[in-house]
Amino acid sequence: MFASRKRNRRKAASGEEAGWLSKLSLSGLQPLFTESARHVLGMSGAIIAGVLILWGLATALDRPIAAVDVGGQFQRVAPIQVEEAVTPFRGAGFLSVDLDRLQASLEKIPWVDRARVERRWPSAVRITITEHVAAARWGEDGLMNTRGELFLRHTRHIPPELPQLIGPEGTEEQVAKLYLESYPRLLAVGMRLAKVELDPRGAWRLTLANGVQVRLGRQDVEQRLERFLRIASPLVATRSGEVEYVDLRYSNGFSVGWNPPATRMAHDAQDLTPDA
Repeated sequence: MFASRKRNRRKAASGEEAGWLSKLSLSGLQPLFTESARHVLGMSGAIIAGVLILWGLATALDRPIAAVDVGGQFQRVAPIQVEEAVTPFRGAGFLSVDLDRLQASLEKIPWVDRARVERRWPSAVRITITEHVAAARWGEDGLMNTRGELFLRHTRHIPPELPQLIGPEGTEEQVAKLYLESYPRLLAVGMRLAKVELDPRGAWRLTLANGVQVRLGRQDVEQRLERFLRIASPLVATRSGEVEYVDLRYSNGFSVGWNPPATRMAHDAQDLTPDA
């Protein structure tokens, strides 16, 4: 009986303690949940308000482009060509206009090497055009720039003073490379390069401004050019009117072809049959 009473008292005490803890937990957590919810709602409201402000500001600033300012030194590019490239973008907004697409459109114009496009506050676009500088002609009617790039394949107007580069389709870069490397070296010995030719067999031939041909062949082109500069160029410089060509397709020398009356002289050549 006594044990039963003790057990009852323990259960009652235990029940009161559990109820008290439950009330304490709920009463303590309720303010915490309320405070967190208010914080989240406050942050969300601030973010939404910020987004709306930025959207409204962007909308207000994205007014239609009112002016297009074009700069650069124009010799080959016509203003009407620039106008045609810009026209599709005139209805765009100041902020939403696609400057990359506009730049690409401008750089498709013949003779345009580079186009720089930038916004000018509050509603203008500034365009700066840089034209290609023609350094050589390719074949009969193509043009190459100072980097050796073929930028026009067919043109009616070719400056007559430009050197001519000739080669099979797809060899433009290779021919331009030899021209760019040879031109200053020949100029250093008083000779101007007028033509560089690569034939379908892979043989190289240079033509100087005085009409003298320098035949380099297919092999050891660099070494043969160096041999011409060191040994043969003094002869050509002093007797250019008499020399028709200099053939360097030999292992250790060269031969000279003379203008009429036809005479041929072999110079320091043990084997008079060209290698290649």
